[in-house]
Amino acid sequence: MEKDESRNEDIKNVVSGVLVVDKPIGLTSHDVVQIIRRGTGIRRAGHTGTLDPRASGVLVILIGPAVRLSEYVSASDKRYQATIQLGSSTDTFDSEGRVTETASEVNISEEQFNDILQQFVGEIEQVPPPYSAVKVKGRKAYEMAREGEEVDLEPRMINVYSLEVLEWDPPEAVIDVYCSSGTYVRSLANDLGAALGTGAHLVGLRRTKSGRFTLRDAVPMRRLQEAFVAGNWYRYLIPAAEALADWRMVELDADQVELIRHGHRIPAEPDQKGWARGVSQQGDLVALLEVDEETSEWQPRKVFFQS
Repeated sequence: MEKDESRNEDIKNVVSGVLVVDKPIGLTSHDVVQIIRRGTGIRRAGHTGTLDPRASGVLVILIGPAVRLSEYVSASDKRYQATIQLGSSTDTFDSEGRVTETASEVNISEEQFNDILQQFVGEIEQVPPPYSAVKVKGRKAYEMAREGEEVDLEPRMINVYSLEVLEWDPPEAVIDVYCSSGTYVRSLANDLGAALGTGAHLVGLRRTKSGRFTLRDAVPMRRLQEAFVAGNWYRYLIPAAEALADWRMVELDADQVELIRHGHRIPAEPDQKGWARGVSQQGDLVALLEVDEETSEWQPRKVFFQS
């Protein structure tokens, strides 16, 4: 028994990877992180892109040293299934808020809806919702909005790669949204309502993809909690190197691993540029590398491999 406990502690000290959770409605992203910290006994854990309590779906949690990948994983593209209700707008841009505008009737065909919808595809400017965590002079916008203060948020550039109507059941429509990180689907719903002239707000949101992870990779929260009790949650842990699977991979032999670990550079091929994952022959993430184009060498930017 003591040996098992000792082994579990040893594993906890070196574990580094990804847990992809299918977040249920009702929990905040921070709630999920806290549940995982308690269940694993590992304090170093963090999510890579907030999902509102009323939203469900893919939430990527980094564990152990892998939390240092957060800024890169958070910047990954996202995909959502969004349910939009036409005919009314709210101050929060979703069903939680106060209705600010209603249309006497919604007389729009699916073809008209889709034509307007496609105008939001591409690189566009978007103003975040006033009830969001965006900071204005050091304060969160939603805190100011709740206190009745005027919230003036700057527009930001986002990329919407595709928008597709999945279900058309007026006054509701379900759409697939494939977009860059930092896109607010609530703002998209509100702006779409304004363009249609009917008003609109978001009534349901499910994230179906975050970076390279989809719902197929996600474990339901309840099943993960059962695995914490059973002590076999490690089977759901995905190697840290997989978190950036869309990056170029440079396989490192044992000698190169030692050089990279100590901050030394290694030669790059002539066609290799930009960033890459340096991965050992055993599949462990060793470092994030960037090519120095003047010397054609891989330079370690973040080193992870310790043993």
